[in-house]
Amino acid sequence: MTHDAGSRFATRAAFLVAGFGLACWAPLVPLAKARLGVSDGTLGLLLLCLGLGSVAAMQLAGPLTSRMGARPAVIVGGAGQAVLLPFLAYAPGVGSMALALLLFGGFLGVIEVGMNVHAVEVEKRADRPLMSGFHGLFSVGGFVGASMMTLALSAGLAAVTGAIVAAALMIAALILAAPRFIATPRAQEAPLLVVPRGIVVLLSLLAALTFLTEGAILDWGALLLSGKGLMPAAQAGIGYSVFAVAMTFGRLTGDAVVARLGDRHTMFWGGLLAIAGYVVLLTAPVAPLAFAGFLLIGLGASNTVPVLFRLAGAQKAMPSGLAIASVTTVGYAGILVGPAAVGFVAQGIGLPNAFWILAAMLLLVPLCAGLATGPAARGS
Repeated sequence: MTHDAGSRFATRAAFLVAGFGLACWAPLVPLAKARLGVSDGTLGLLLLCLGLGSVAAMQLAGPLTSRMGARPAVIVGGAGQAVLLPFLAYAPGVGSMALALLLFGGFLGVIEVGMNVHAVEVEKRADRPLMSGFHGLFSVGGFVGASMMTLALSAGLAAVTGAIVAAALMIAALILAAPRFIATPRAQEAPLLVVPRGIVVLLSLLAALTFLTEGAILDWGALLLSGKGLMPAAQAGIGYSVFAVAMTFGRLTGDAVVARLGDRHTMFWGGLLAIAGYVVLLTAPVAPLAFAGFLLIGLGASNTVPVLFRLAGAQKAMPSGLAIASVTTVGYAGILVGPAAVGFVAQGIGLPNAFWILAAMLLLVPLCAGLATGPAARGS
């Protein structure tokens, strides 16, 4: 394996591990709720611990990655995820589960920053688009992780045993990848608190809007379908499945699209495609047409975030590690806080109207594509 091929393999392994580890937790959620005997409200607060841990750790991971390079962040973050996974399947009390989720989310935040910093450097050295494919591997890891854990539990395997097997696979992947990580640029000094500045403010905002789209479809898409009477509640989750498959396909093929269209046109046309998807979804009189809306949203939004990470690595307003940490943190704040905000707005004006507002906000992606990718942004 050549040096360049090795670094690409290591980056793909990092994205795969992060997505796999996070998705292994999803099938364990109902078991955790039953084991702990908690209400939906308490479970919601527990799940919030994972998101808060991620966002807080990203703030620390940015400066540390800038000083030490991406490799330690990826290895520590991935190994931490793996070690914590069995605890999520075992934690006997609400307090221990909250702590485990907080730490699990923290290690996820660390690997998220490290792998994106590493991906930007690998892409720069390759001198061709690779970022969409890397992000596609996160989605693939998520599909494999959720499917494997679900199959294991369905076959009667104990949750802790399934989690230990999954953790061992994650550690094995990291051991294979570890020697192949490359050195990333390091800063002599880095602030303890990462605050976006210059063009990074815009990149972070656009990431938050795109992540908000993903979170809203995940949390509210099924309710939108069932609320409009297009699907029974038990089957309404198919909409998110269509969205997720479309987004994964869009990312796995996205590098070729970006190579052909460039960053600006990818953001512009992708944003318009996602907005068109919202229009189709919200006006659809029948379920198949609504599914077409989910498909368009997934395809349109799929490559915006990978492009934004690439732009964060190329700008000069901040060290790339800090810029990527900013985009990651603000983006994840969007997926964490956004769906709750959608629910609050929906309570006042109805869920369809809340989605129309979301579609209108997404207009910022095509409108700002030129500014985000222009010469002024790269030379800020």
